[in-house]
Amino acid sequence: MLHYIEMFPDPVPDAIKAFRGKRLSEKPYIHPTSIVRDSYLGAWTDIGPNTYVVESSFDDYSYAAGDVMIIYSQIGKFCSIASHARINPGNHPMERVTQHHCTYRRTQYGFDDADDAAFFDWRRADQCVIGHDVWIGTAAIILPGVHVGTGAVIGAGAVVTKDVAPYEVVGGVPARPIRKRFPPSIIDELLQTAWWDWDRQTLEERFDELRDIHSFIEKYAN
Repeated sequence: MLHYIEMFPDPVPDAIKAFRGKRLSEKPYIHPTSIVRDSYLGAWTDIGPNTYVVESSFDDYSYAAGDVMIIYSQIGKFCSIASHARINPGNHPMERVTQHHCTYRRTQYGFDDADDAAFFDWRRADQCVIGHDVWIGTAAIILPGVHVGTGAVIGAGAVVTKDVAPYEVVGGVPARPIRKRFPPSIIDELLQTAWWDWDRQTLEERFDELRDIHSFIEKYAN
């Protein structure tokens, strides 16, 4: 037997109601369950539920669907990050006697009055850099120091250990190239347009043209 559910829960909690009916604006939207610390968020950005953003930049129009972790990373414009993705997960000091984090999170364990600042500086220096208009699939992991080019696609569940070229589709564990989204000539022309840097007024005027790649390139490349 099938049971029709019109709404659950009912009444809808205020946090869920706000999330469902949200309208984005130049002020970043951050879901009440998320944590953002020492980071820069662009206009029209959307940080979904249970997302953790630390010491990162998250540029205009990009969104994280929910349950995403982003640490020490640069995220470009118009990026689509699916749920449970992890960008720049923590490294452990494998060269030490123990790789447990008690050797660098010393204060938590009462071993010292200060944490190992040099270790965290090492992690900060190994940033992930995500280009513009990148789609990162569900539960994908992008390891420290990886650069992902503009227009790339990271398949669901992929573990990305090496740099990804612009408009390249990768997938698997470890992630490997599957194909290019477009022929090289079209990729070059799309990169030339740099449409992601258009201001809001220009985007609104040319919005409908984003759906037809050939006429778009013909009009705006070079």
